[in-house]
Amino acid sequence: MFIWEVIVNYNAKINLAMIHSFCGEIDQAKEVLDIRWMLMYIPVYLFGIWDSYRTSVDMNKVFILAERENAPFNTFSIDALGINYLDKRNPVMSIMWSLFMPGLGQLHIHRILSAFFSLTWTIIFLYYSKALIAIQYLFQGNIAYSTKVIDRQWLLFVPSMWGFAVYDSYVNTVENNKLYETEQKNYLIQNFQNPAFKIKKRKLVDRP
Repeated sequence: MFIWEVIVNYNAKINLAMIHSFCGEIDQAKEVLDIRWMLMYIPVYLFGIWDSYRTSVDMNKVFILAERENAPFNTFSIDALGINYLDKRNPVMSIMWSLFMPGLGQLHIHRILSAFFSLTWTIIFLYYSKALIAIQYLFQGNIAYSTKVIDRQWLLFVPSMWGFAVYDSYVNTVENNKLYETEQKNYLIQNFQNPAFKIKKRKLVDRP
């Protein structure tokens, strides 16, 4: 769906039309917009919203069942992608790495595939938008040529990619920390808690 969104967005010139709209150039926004491609954008966009909502509801139900049954989960694996293990990380560090370059925040928490996805698409967007060339001319003081050389259609993909990387790395770091605490709690209970140990519940007595 991400690839489809990029293809349709680029051919429909939605990003370019948005930039013209932000600048108050409504007529130019209408002129650059390709209606045939834009109409294909709508059903996929609506399907993405519906599917994400449906999946979230189903996952919440699975979470309740897993929490009640104290379902086990894998905390360590070695495969072709490397050594991956559950560890507690600082969410702020994930945000900082993602702000530096999308994908590094995911690497910080050992999410190799997500890191590869974010890093690859960021490189693609930076290359086709000519953002790095524009920054080079900007540092040289050639602001006019810096503005001229940049591809605004591709440039508007960059902030969305950066925002996604920051949000994804932060949320997954927080959730991984919860899994780490759950795993530690289960380990301590299984190895160090006396099976006969029970917490006595005290009855609350109303005082006059």
